[in-house]
Amino acid sequence: MTTSSVSARDWVPNPDSAGVLKIDGPELANFEDQVKLFQAGEKDEIEFLRFRLRQGVYGQRQPDLQMIRVKIPFGGVTADQMDVLGEVAEKYTPLKKGHITTRENIQYHHVPLAETPELLRLLGDTGLSTREACGNTVRNVVAHPSAGVSKDEVFDVTPYSVAYSRYFLRHPTTQNMPRKSKTAFSGSELDEAMVLMHDVGLVARVRDGKRGFKIVIGGGLSTKAIMAKTLSEFVPVEDFLIHCEAVLRIFNRQDEERKSIMKARIKFTVERLGIEKFREMVDEELRGEWAKKQIDLDSLMFIDDEEADAPGVPANATPEPNDDAAYSEWKRTSVVEQRQDGFSMVYVRVERGDIYANQWSQLADVARTFAGGRARVDQQQNLVYRWVRNESLYDIYQALGAIGFSVAGRETIRDIVTCPGTDSCKLGITSSMGLNKALGEAIDAMGDIDPLVEKMHIKASGCPNSCGQHHLASIGFHGAVMKGPGGQVPAYELFLGGRSTEAGGTKIGTRVRARIPARRAPEALKSIIDTYVANRKEGEVFADFIERFGVDHFEEVFGKMKQEVGPLDRDHIQTYMDWGKTVVYKLERGEGECAV
Repeated sequence: MTTSSVSARDWVPNPDSAGVLKIDGPELANFEDQVKLFQAGEKDEIEFLRFRLRQGVYGQRQPDLQMIRVKIPFGGVTADQMDVLGEVAEKYTPLKKGHITTRENIQYHHVPLAETPELLRLLGDTGLSTREACGNTVRNVVAHPSAGVSKDEVFDVTPYSVAYSRYFLRHPTTQNMPRKSKTAFSGSELDEAMVLMHDVGLVARVRDGKRGFKIVIGGGLSTKAIMAKTLSEFVPVEDFLIHCEAVLRIFNRQDEERKSIMKARIKFTVERLGIEKFREMVDEELRGEWAKKQIDLDSLMFIDDEEADAPGVPANATPEPNDDAAYSEWKRTSVVEQRQDGFSMVYVRVERGDIYANQWSQLADVARTFAGGRARVDQQQNLVYRWVRNESLYDIYQALGAIGFSVAGRETIRDIVTCPGTDSCKLGITSSMGLNKALGEAIDAMGDIDPLVEKMHIKASGCPNSCGQHHLASIGFHGAVMKGPGGQVPAYELFLGGRSTEAGGTKIGTRVRARIPARRAPEALKSIIDTYVANRKEGEVFADFIERFGVDHFEEVFGKMKQEVGPLDRDHIQTYMDWGKTVVYKLERGEGECAV
């Protein structure tokens, strides 16, 4: 790898970049200095670890290699930024890909530490930042990709989500909190951004003609899943930042949460104190002198007139065919009408959230041609184009097909969400990416899918920490290990009947108290679906079915799978291997850096 000809001290961010977050040139120069000092043995390891995490540089299970996490506030990217995301994948990652996460970040894996400063400068030139994408900070702020164009929204939350992102970036209160804080904005009570699973969630409301937010706090998943509780039913938009700062100031002072990193999220503070007490503390905090400061909300907001750049009516659009079944299925599952007449959102299903280097620039060209030069990523690890002319739907379908992205089925049972698992994560127990591929192939082999089954969602995490949001899936898998006669067996525990983006609101699934061998996960999936189809009431969705039917049946069926694990011999060796692996499984789990 060749290094940049521009020194760290000479480099300055491009002032014309379309960045949402401030790129600080001296900050990146200092980062490069600290990297060199660390590699020379002149920096304390823990001190440097905390420092690099605030720059979005995260250690992997592979020694001396890093994961780079790029923050994408509200999920919005420009075509020029997509070009650079592809360039980064090509130059710095051996697998030549970027990974969309469930937090609307882009992650790159297997990057040598020495190359990270140059990578961060390349991102910074196009306005992309990694600052505080990791560490005990305010992480990337998410919003649903329909913000601004949804028929159901109260108002567009995009400008306010950016104001929140900008306000707390490099904020002195949020540089070393007891743990990280995750935030989401939803444009309506449908909770399309899953605010209830976040540390801080904001839902758009209007009262007496004034815009404001319902604020919820204390949500989170991991080993103890809790839904957020309502702090305030309505806070005017001009006051929402100061209210959220009060929440984070209180959280930052909690010595009790600093005693144990396993119980240090805001959800544990709210649980320990109670929401009524926490609300009283916020009211008291807001009476302090600090709260009298004036916040220039207008200067923090991001106003992007996408409609002004929307494509005009195309002169030579290809008419929609009447006999193309594949196109009809794609349109049914991938196209959503906007509230603006004549335009639609086009959802692009991204397998396992992975976009390869050569695909980024091609997807950027699609954005330029059909979507005003913009796109968004979402919490389902997909890509979304907005402001696509209805007359251009067949043309964008063909353009996506030429890149390999015209598959149907976004946000259906086939649109499986997974974290990277043991491919790179220190905390990974199982190969969740391998499981994703296996489950997808099993669903494809089922042929025509029942309409109610199609509405189900599958999410998987390689460990209990829920980066794949498995608690909120119709069928959620999380990595585990079990003991067989021949040694360790990669396995999964399941949650059933959760909800994320479906009607009815966010809901935590019911844990099935049984572990299944990883290799039998497709069989377990089929068993769940068959049981649902055979026993549901007319029109009963899966979450309601599980609430009525329970999970005892599945515990009995899956419990037998453990008993059927054979010895480590030629006939059973596959059971002792994880998906996508060619060696006998051995649990190898390091210390994660999320809570350092």
